[in-house]
Amino acid sequence: MKPVYFDNAATTQIREEVITSMRSVMENNYGNPSSSHSFGRASKALVEQSRKTIASFFNVLASEIIFTSGGTEADNLVLRSAVRDLGVEEIITSKIEHHAVLHTIDALVEEYNVTVKYVKLDLNGSIDLLHLESLLQNTTKKQLVSLMQINNEIGNILDVKTVAEMCKAHDALFHTDAVQSVGHYHLDLQEVKIDFLAASAHKFHGPKGVGFAVVRKNTGLKPLIFGGEQERGLRAGTESVHNIVGMETALKYAYGNLEKEALYIKNLKQYFVNKITKTIPEVVFNGLSNDMDKSAYTLVNICLPTTLGSASMLQFQLDLKGIACSRGSACQSGSAQVSHVLTEILSDDAIKKPSLRFSFSIYNTTEEIDYVVETLKSFCY
Repeated sequence: MKPVYFDNAATTQIREEVITSMRSVMENNYGNPSSSHSFGRASKALVEQSRKTIASFFNVLASEIIFTSGGTEADNLVLRSAVRDLGVEEIITSKIEHHAVLHTIDALVEEYNVTVKYVKLDLNGSIDLLHLESLLQNTTKKQLVSLMQINNEIGNILDVKTVAEMCKAHDALFHTDAVQSVGHYHLDLQEVKIDFLAASAHKFHGPKGVGFAVVRKNTGLKPLIFGGEQERGLRAGTESVHNIVGMETALKYAYGNLEKEALYIKNLKQYFVNKITKTIPEVVFNGLSNDMDKSAYTLVNICLPTTLGSASMLQFQLDLKGIACSRGSACQSGSAQVSHVLTEILSDDAIKKPSLRFSFSIYNTTEEIDYVVETLKSFCY
């Protein structure tokens, strides 16, 4: 069996079309976009065309797209400036956000003494919207709500439209880390009044090291990185033209083929759920990850009925058999710590058993699923 890659929530294989577009830029458009000569103007034109294209997918102004190095930088830009520059004194978030959000908030507490309130979760790890409403009501401070659209470990989908409406009703700002949803779900930001959004190209078959933030006009946000006047003064540094064009190309293909490709991946996920449930009846799905309507179609998170070692050891054994998966966020998979997401939602007994995340893409097959499930069975019985 050739190696099996089921860690697409961590990063995805770059499309050939994306590589082709990037190679062309690197070979032919090497001018600095800030230079006034023809070489610079040609590069600048590519950057601005990419900005317009990306903006069109979300129904926002091109000027509201700020290119960054990825989702982590976009999250930092929004959160830090909201507190430092926009007068936010209180942040409402959850304990199962990505560490790009949680660790940034921790730093803001230390630096600015900002107040943090954590919204309650139900037993499946979904946001308690009634509790969120109460947190929005009971304050005199300027608030920002930071909740991810799709949880990167368990796949639960947040109703961002409802949350955005709640925030508007209480004059609170709303930031969402949409890293796991952009390129996989349509999002019209004229209908969904999100103030700030973070995205990363390598989650939808684009290059690593590039992403973007949606920043609504006239918010007053100020830069995280200082230097030149690139990105309308919000993000200094020479733009990575080939990466930006690669991200544009990846997003074009992602949304241009969304219905067909989403159906293919949904069928893969359903096949995995059915196959593993039949093969290992005692398997438990963490969060709502086996619910095809309430979780991302791209991933499942399972708790296996075995005490044969930790999740990290099981992941290592799978790697020896050519199977790539993860215990949670790729940003923490090198750590021996238990997932902070699963710690919040699993019982003490369940947390002792190994949990693994398998995430799918258009490059996976049912034959690969058969191999993975049979391999997992060998560890459980």
